[in-house]
Amino acid sequence: MTAAPLFERMALIGIGLIGSSLAQVARQRGLVKDIAISTRSPATLQRAEELGLGDVYELDAARAVEGADLVILCVPVGANESVAKWIAPALKPGAILTDVGSTKGSVVDQVSPFVPEGVHFIPGHPIAGTEQSGPDAGFPTLFDDRWCILTPPEGTDGKAVDRLSAFWRACGSDVDTMDPKHHDLVLAIVSHLPHLIAYNIVGTADDLEAVTKSEVIKYSASGFRDFTRLAASDPTMWRDVCLNNKDAILEMLARFSEDLSALQRAIRWGDGQMLFELFTRTRSIRRSIIEAGQETDAPDFGRHGAGNPDGPAE
Repeated sequence: MTAAPLFERMALIGIGLIGSSLAQVARQRGLVKDIAISTRSPATLQRAEELGLGDVYELDAARAVEGADLVILCVPVGANESVAKWIAPALKPGAILTDVGSTKGSVVDQVSPFVPEGVHFIPGHPIAGTEQSGPDAGFPTLFDDRWCILTPPEGTDGKAVDRLSAFWRACGSDVDTMDPKHHDLVLAIVSHLPHLIAYNIVGTADDLEAVTKSEVIKYSASGFRDFTRLAASDPTMWRDVCLNNKDAILEMLARFSEDLSALQRAIRWGDGQMLFELFTRTRSIRRSIIEAGQETDAPDFGRHGAGNPDGPAE
């Protein structure tokens, strides 16, 4: 718990996995005094209240942000523009407005035009998540030892960036800053492309009905299981990611297709040396990820535990 709250009131617009986890860690570690929660679904808002995630619950997002000095958009990236337009007149001068989406260039383009003068807009992306969604999916240790990337636009007040960085560090994250376009290119390869490959492989398997009736499920521990875990991620979120990071994703898909063609040729022509060199190189990358603390080499074949680091990042 911090010595004193970093913010008086935090408003969470959207209360899925990330929003719920933020509410819990902020409460547990005393990062804010009050938490206001808004979501468009009455049933979801009621569930958040049953879980005790906030102090104020509003279907009207503009009412939720009144008086808040930290406002976090926890909605799919495709909804940020309409939400920003909705809440803009109610934002408090001096407040920090941020988000948690996994694309940043589109968020800057969609939200910036509506940010009132005196409000500090600092897009953010906590690289943490699981395949679960909804307010029940959250847990307070989700951000521990994970990265949160901030992409402040040029001219952003440095003290506001420092204050938001302190908040994320108090949530357990390491913090980095980068240009929005660079962020989107990096995430296209480390997150977006792997999810698209997983969705495609699982979809292909589903199309092979003669196989999927029994054998795919029966023998899934051979590797297919890990693809299904990624492919179980929220469909709305990933639809919006694809539509809002189109250029970077298409570039990475083109690169991947070229490399896949080279792999196909190596297998066709029996180029064992090329295959061995590729598999050796990629194996070392796995070791580097473990050494960086972003994974564990401990076996966990059942993927147990809500805080499992094997869960998909957003």
